Amino acid sequence: MAEKGVLILSQKELNRLHIVHKALAREITQREAAEILSLSYRQIKRIVKRVKLKGDAGIAHKSRGRLSNRGLPGEIRDKAIALCRERYNDFGPTLASEKLAQLHGIRVSVETLRSWLIRSGDWKGKRKSRKHRQWRERKHYFGELVQVDGSHHDWFEGRGEETVFMGYIDDATGKAFGRFYGHEGTMPAMDSFKRYIRKYGIPASVYVDKHSTYKSTAKPSIEENLSNREPLSEFERALEELGVRVIHANSPQAKGRVERLFGTLQDRLVKEMRLRNISSAEEANEFLEEYLPEHNKRFAVAPKEREDLHRRAPAGINLDRVLCIKSERTLKNDFTISYENKIYQIEESIRGKRVVVEERINGAIRIGYKGKTLRFKEIAARPTAAKKAKGFSVRKNWRPPHDHPWRKWKLRRRTALAARLSPLGSQQERAVEMSQSMKVGV
Repeated sequence: MAEKGVLILSQKELNRLHIVHKALAREITQREAAEILSLSYRQIKRIVKRVKLKGDAGIAHKSRGRLSNRGLPGEIRDKAIALCRERYNDFGPTLASEKLAQLHGIRVSVETLRSWLIRSGDWKGKRKSRKHRQWRERKHYFGELVQVDGSHHDWFEGRGEETVFMGYIDDATGKAFGRFYGHEGTMPAMDSFKRYIRKYGIPASVYVDKHSTYKSTAKPSIEENLSNREPLSEFERALEELGVRVIHANSPQAKGRVERLFGTLQDRLVKEMRLRNISSAEEANEFLEEYLPEHNKRFAVAPKEREDLHRRAPAGINLDRVLCIKSERTLKNDFTISYENKIYQIEESIRGKRVVVEERINGAIRIGYKGKTLRFKEIAARPTAAKKAKGFSVRKNWRPPHDHPWRKWKLRRRTALAARLSPLGSQQERAVEMSQSMKVGV
C-alpha cells in the first residue's frame, strides 16, 4: 500500500518481490520462482505481469484496503458497540455476543465482537498468571463424586438481602445443581441435599470442605475415643445413615470444579438476574429452574462410563427423619424436656429417661422414644408444686412422760442444787426432798 510515495509491504510480500525481481532479471526462470514461492506457474506469471505494469506496488494483494465480502456493515458494528456500552458494559465478549443474538437479533461471532470492542477501547484482554497445579482426572461415573459448597457473594448486586448459593457439581459430567439460602448452615445443606436426591438420586460420595456445617468441631467423647471414632456433624451423621461417603478437602484448590462453577455463575448468573431485576432468594430459586438446565446443556460433558451410580432412596426410608437435627434430652420427673429455650410436656407415660428430639427442615419438632413418636405440647413454664399458705398455729402444752430422760436430768440438777444450798443437812432430809419431788412429778 503506497501513501505519499511510501510503499508498505509485509515480510512475505518483500520476499515475493525479491524472487520476482530475480525472475524479471532472468537470473531464474518463472517455473523456478513458482517452486521457490510454493505458487502455481499461472499465479507467478500473473504476479510478474502486475509488477511489470505497476512496479513494486503490483506485488500487494488486490483486496488490500477493501472491505471483506463477508464483513458486517458499519451500522451493525456501531449498534453492537453502543449496546455493549449501554447495557452490557461489564459483560465479556462471549456473554455479550449471546445477549446480542438472544435479545437484539444481532448475530456476531465472539472474536468479531471482541476485535470491535478492543478497537473501540471498550475491552482489554487480560491474561491471568496462575500457579501450576497437578491435573486430576475426572471420575468415570455420573454420581460417583459430587462436590458441594456454599458461595457467599453479592448475588443481587445490592438489590436485595445477602444470600448464599449452595452449589453442587458432579465430578464426572460437570452437571450443576443449586439453590439460594439466607446462610450456609446445617438446615440449608440438608434441604439442598434432599432436593438433589429428588432430582438425581443418592450419590456414592460427596466432597466438601471443613466448614463447621460439614465437619464437627466438637471434642471426641469417651465413647468415641474408645471406639476410635471422630465426632460427626449433623450433616455427616445424616449422610452416614444414607450410606454416602463424606470426603473433606484440605484446600479450596482441591475442590476446583465447584470453585470454577461459582466463578462462572458469579459472572453469568448475576448478569442474567440483573437483566430480569431479580432481587430475592425466592425469585432467584424460581429462575434457577429455567437457568440451570440451559447451563448444563452448554457446559456439561459426557461421562467416561455410561452407568449412573446414583441410587434411589429406599422405599421404607423417610428422608425427613434422616435429614434433620437430632438431639437427646433427659426426661424430668414431671415428664417435661427443654429444647432451644422452650419447654415441652410429654403426654404419654414411658419408662425411659432419654428421648430424641428431631428438628425438621421445615421447623417442625418431633419427639421420639425407641422409634415411637410421642405426643407432646409446648408449655409456657414448668409446673411447680403449690406452696402452703403461711399462718399462726396454736401450740399445745406437752408434758414429758415419767420415763423421759429430761426428768432424770431435772432430778439430778435439783439434787445437786439442794446439796450446794444445804451442805450440813442430813442425808435423811435430802432423801425426803427427793421422794417428794418424785411424787410431784416435776
